[in-house]
Amino acid sequence: MEQVNGDTLAAARKVIAVHINYPSRAAQRGRTPAQPSYFLKPSSSLALTGGTVERPAGCELLGFEGEVALVIGKAARRVSLEDAWSHVAAVTASNDFGVYDLRYADKGSNLRSKGGDGFTPVGTALIPADAVDPSLLRIRTWLNGEIVQDDTTEDLLFPFARLVADLSQLLTLEEGDIILTGTPAGASVAQPGDVVEVEVSTTAGADGGAPLTTGRLATTVTEGTTAFADFGAQPRVDDTQREEAYGSREAAGLPAEAGSAPGAGAAVVRSLSPELKAKLESVATATLSSQLRKRGLNNVSIDGLQATRPDRRVVGLARTLRYVPNREDLFKTHGGGFNAQKRAIDSVNEGEILVMEARGEKGTGTVGDILALRAQVRGAAAIITDGGVRDYSAVAGLDMPTWFANPHPAVLGRRHVPWDTDITIACGGTTVQPGDIIVADSDGILVIPPAVAEELVDDCIQQEKEETFIFEMVKQGNSVDGLYPMNAEWQARYKEWEAGQ
Repeated sequence: MEQVNGDTLAAARKVIAVHINYPSRAAQRGRTPAQPSYFLKPSSSLALTGGTVERPAGCELLGFEGEVALVIGKAARRVSLEDAWSHVAAVTASNDFGVYDLRYADKGSNLRSKGGDGFTPVGTALIPADAVDPSLLRIRTWLNGEIVQDDTTEDLLFPFARLVADLSQLLTLEEGDIILTGTPAGASVAQPGDVVEVEVSTTAGADGGAPLTTGRLATTVTEGTTAFADFGAQPRVDDTQREEAYGSREAAGLPAEAGSAPGAGAAVVRSLSPELKAKLESVATATLSSQLRKRGLNNVSIDGLQATRPDRRVVGLARTLRYVPNREDLFKTHGGGFNAQKRAIDSVNEGEILVMEARGEKGTGTVGDILALRAQVRGAAAIITDGGVRDYSAVAGLDMPTWFANPHPAVLGRRHVPWDTDITIACGGTTVQPGDIIVADSDGILVIPPAVAEELVDDCIQQEKEETFIFEMVKQGNSVDGLYPMNAEWQARYKEWEAGQ
């Protein structure tokens, strides 16, 4: 394949970029456009692989976005959807760098925030357009060797041919022009010294051969030393820009917004001390249930599920995932790529329990072996779903337990659209919020509000001590009349027994 070189860059009179095109990015941003929208990057922003990009002096947020770049091979003006792809000569990898510190400056044009010298590296090789299916490409990005973006072009909001045809309605796409086709979820911020690499490849080789690849487009970030002059816009950031640049408040290290309900991308307060966890592990689920009932909490059990590991008992904080009934148009926008299901699995933390709302729908799987394994590798304590489990034998073979309604071989999309994460959901007949404490074992699954947990478990420990005494007294031949529950006489005898322990 031909390598991207200086001639390639010199031929590009225009660089056109698409705002949002991947469902995973749309979900992350919280907006799904009905039509594509674009901005221009100057051709002087183009750079070759192996180079550097400067984070301007005084700037904090240099964002990177791995993208598939289209290189126009012949002029396109008012072309049809059917003919549009024939005007593309090649695809390659690109990185759409930009400084969020200057987004405010040009009223949405992105000229200064995205147009700096070196802000659009492309390469390393050109994959001929006639050798690929544009819907079967893979885009991956690495930050310092760790993969941070991984998606395919299968479920794009706006397929590549549509972008070419749409742009050609009003302007002539000329030979050598480059179209950046959008970035998936996972785009974030690079610091001076970081190395960002982007690769585009085919998801399968032609005739069973090896996949075609551009190779890795590598760019090293450097720190600028020349300050902005005072006669132009100055770098300026706030927490909104930090959240946009990093992808979420949590990724940016920001606290959840005061008074806001947890929602997609929101930071959820999570705190389960080792001492509280140990106490909860020490008491029976039945005891917890009775103490919850004493506090007026009757509808706090997730019912009707079975466990892959009935021998296991888990205690952890809830992360939540909601599915909605399948609707084909919504599955196209929310079901593919790095969807809510994959985001939930890929962000669950050590000791957390992923709870899924599947509406009790048993006609398809809601988790299978690969994603369950990923949750286990992430350190999840368990998965709980009131829907089906696919690849049951493999899921049951994992050390991490899964509670589920039934095995089912069908894929998720038969009945569900993965919709949202870290929100209030319903599972197995009860309400679960992110950060609720889940206790699950062979006796059942309980949802404990964090606000009552400390007092609740202390009362449970006391109750079980009393029940140990009662058990011993019954074992010695005493009647349960007046003993269970204890009357005043038995309470006095219990105090004596307790003092002697």
